[in-house]
Amino acid sequence: MTRVLTAGRKEPLSGDTRSIVVFLHGYGANGADLLGLADPLAEHLPDTLFVAPDAPEACAGAPMGYQWFPIPWIDGSSEEESMRGMNAAVEDLNAFLDALMVDEDVLPEQVVLFGFSQGTMMSLHVAPRREDPIAGIVAFSGRLLSPDTFKDDVVSKMPILLVHGDQDDVVPPQSLPEAAETLQEAGFRDVFAHIMKGTGHGIDPDGLGVALAFMRDKLSL
Repeated sequence: MTRVLTAGRKEPLSGDTRSIVVFLHGYGANGADLLGLADPLAEHLPDTLFVAPDAPEACAGAPMGYQWFPIPWIDGSSEEESMRGMNAAVEDLNAFLDALMVDEDVLPEQVVLFGFSQGTMMSLHVAPRREDPIAGIVAFSGRLLSPDTFKDDVVSKMPILLVHGDQDDVVPPQSLPEAAETLQEAGFRDVFAHIMKGTGHGIDPDGLGVALAFMRDKLSL
């Protein structure tokens, strides 16, 4: 049984929803952590609804935050618990996206997933396994899970922007070229990469500007 995800929203400035950006936050954070990015983006994406769900599980390491799934080397969970949590979160996120598109009357090609860290891991795992390709994925500071089976699991292909700080000490910067290689081997043709110079585990203005240009292009705005 899927869990209903609670989500914050920022309505489109124009009042007319023609596209949706779904923010997926990192481990120990919440939807509000990324929803603030909607403010600098909205004036350039006036017909875009910004939605930021909280992950489905409370995070043991961050009492006020949430997690998409446990991380063994951080919280002491087992690999089995981590995999079980991730599989459940995948179902929850798919149900959330399905309901969102019906409620807002938009097509998959009008939706971008914008992930950070663990939210990026979810984005890169979920979207390619969905039946219909979305407009694109913005993937900050994360990595591609299960690379060995990824090619066989791919159902749909969409443009992907990988962004990573070269000083990231949480998720190694090497995760970006590793993800790009796996995606390209799986037949993804539109894979873009951007390195944020002097940036750790975060999103800097330079990276956000690249993400904005990518989203405007892929959403045809």
